[in-house]
Amino acid sequence: MEHIKTYNKMEHQVKDKLLIIEGPISSLELARYEFHPDLNSFRPAPNQFQALMGIADLPDGRIIIAREQNTIIGYVTYLYPDPLERWSTFQMTNLIELGAIEVIPDYRGGKVASNLLHVSMMDPFMEHYIIISTEYYWHWDLKGTNLSIWEYRKVMEKMMASGGLLPAPTDDPEIISHPANCLMVRIGSKVDEASINQFEKLRFLKRYQLRSFREGL
Repeated sequence: MEHIKTYNKMEHQVKDKLLIIEGPISSLELARYEFHPDLNSFRPAPNQFQALMGIADLPDGRIIIAREQNTIIGYVTYLYPDPLERWSTFQMTNLIELGAIEVIPDYRGGKVASNLLHVSMMDPFMEHYIIISTEYYWHWDLKGTNLSIWEYRKVMEKMMASGGLLPAPTDDPEIISHPANCLMVRIGSKVDEASINQFEKLRFLKRYQLRSFREGL
């Protein structure tokens, strides 16, 4: 599958600061900017920046950033699911994962994350993808936001909805291990019916595998 990437950009004002939200951008473009040290939710900021540089040049990888002048203060990533995850079981070429979204604490609550998703979906080729995001409460910054699990879940759902991702049921063991966890899904308008049906099997993989086993007896 050829992954076509079309650059988009918007301006967004937060706290009297003008932010630029843009992408997808390449590693060469990323290298022009500073990476804010508070972007450390997943790993130390320098390591996270290197991870973004690696994703940016993958055929399936997409990096959308929010920056204040030359400093990146937020980002969202898209790429194929990890080969060890259930979501890569059928090696669907039109299934990508929203791998991470992060905004520094000073700009949270300013709709930066929502606009990162909005700019992401401005690319018409996103309509060719099934986009997923696996949300686990243990990854959420409950301490930093002073929100309860369910308050955070509500905020997260509203933010994801700005990119068209909605909660979807699944029998994935990690997701169903806690009621606050969820699978978020966006199915593009250009996704074919066969892919949608295959994704249904993927969402309920245990059920599908059990049925296949019984039919094989």
